[in-house]
Amino acid sequence: MPKMKSNRGAAKRFKRSASGGFKRAQSHLRHILTKKSSKRKRQLGSPAQVHASDVAGVRRMLPYS
Repeated sequence: MPKMKSNRGAAKRFKRSASGGFKRAQSHLRHILTKKSSKRKRQLGSPAQVHASDVAGVRRMLPYS
């Protein structure tokens, strides 16, 4: 039986956390940063959790994570 392929776009965006969920980066930190406060930009730099309703889809895209 051949190996299953991971979705490469998802592999670059999500990492498995120790508790079994998935970590993701937050958006809105690429451009138009002058109007955003330092606090907002700093908090956008920290990782976030994938929502519970989306975990099944991410798990399907990353079969070996």
